[in-house]
Amino acid sequence: MAIIHRATLTPTKLELLEAWLPSQPWFPGGSAAGLERVAAFRFDDPAGEVGVETLLVRTPGGPLLQVPLTYRGAPLEGGEAWLVGTMQHSALGPRWVYDAEGDPVYVAELTRVIREGDGEVEQFYDTPQGPEPRPDDTHVHGSGGPAAGSAERGRLTVVRVLDGTTTAPAGAATLTGTWADHPGPALLATLA
Repeated sequence: MAIIHRATLTPTKLELLEAWLPSQPWFPGGSAAGLERVAAFRFDDPAGEVGVETLLVRTPGGPLLQVPLTYRGAPLEGGEAWLVGTMQHSALGPRWVYDAEGDPVYVAELTRVIREGDGEVEQFYDTPQGPEPRPDDTHVHGSGGPAAGSAERGRLTVVRVLDGTTTAPAGAATLTGTWADHPGPALLATLA
């Protein structure tokens, strides 16, 4: 279960990404100005310290992009190369935002979700009256199964550009997802 604070973020997540995306080798090129959020889902940090969220975003006329992020209350040791930026959270204070592929919390949780055939966590707003359900706009599902649990399997690949051209390697376990304008399962990650 993820608890979401109704808070002001400075800069916003999309503002951070507009500045960061053009420097990524998988970004299709051009500017990230006008970036829009299409959907999102979350995983849980078992220790409850790190926010783990994946945003599905697109630029005007551009392809859909998958951007997994982690939010931390302190810098990730050795994570400088994965830093997207910092922001001020009105309820939690300073947050260090990382490209989650470089964060061991995300890598472990994505691997677990795929191997166990699990999915996204339920999200709740933190309110004075207690947790209030936040509607989900994305559903993800790991393929699970005996092969996915094998200790020899461990190469994790996150699909960054969701244009429908990426296919899973033969025998790979997968994470697929659906959202409002894509009701059929889309490949989001593989574990081979």
